[in-house]
Amino acid sequence: MGTVVLVVLVATLVIAVPGWRLRAPGIHLVTAGLIVGMATTAVVLAARDETVLSPDAPLIAGITLAGVVAVAGGGVLTSSVFALIDGARSSADGSLRSAGEVLRGGAWIGGLERAAVFVTIAAGWPEGIAIVLALKGLGRYPELRTETPGAAERFIIGTFSSVLWAITCAGVAHLMR
Repeated sequence: MGTVVLVVLVATLVIAVPGWRLRAPGIHLVTAGLIVGMATTAVVLAARDETVLSPDAPLIAGITLAGVVAVAGGGVLTSSVFALIDGARSSADGSLRSAGEVLRGGAWIGGLERAAVFVTIAAGWPEGIAIVLALKGLGRYPELRTETPGAAERFIIGTFSSVLWAITCAGVAHLMR
């Protein structure tokens, strides 16, 4: 069963990495759906077996792979959420696209955020999430105080989708132990 979980995680990574670089909204939605489905499959498979990966090397590989999926897959998922939101708004009512220009570097910050959240949970220190989110909030505070419509909304939506994905991947890693 442990090998199947590893194969599902590798397949999720193979789909997520190219999907992160693509900019077409339709492709993002399909890719996001696939990685969410595959992560759900990994959770179900890992939960069914109490000792999914017992030898040290496969366990370390599985946890590392879950961490990489957390970082790469979260970018696709968050971009898909923004594509859905941006597509639902017209440019006349203060679209979130203009907020995206103010909150530059979001993909890199989000990747680092997901990595930090994953590591804190995988290390058994969930309190670290508060530190990660506090640092992100303090770092973005000047940009969130601007008059750009939607900047705070984009920050909150991106943070929630990103953190929830990292927590899901950390849950898969936890179930593999």
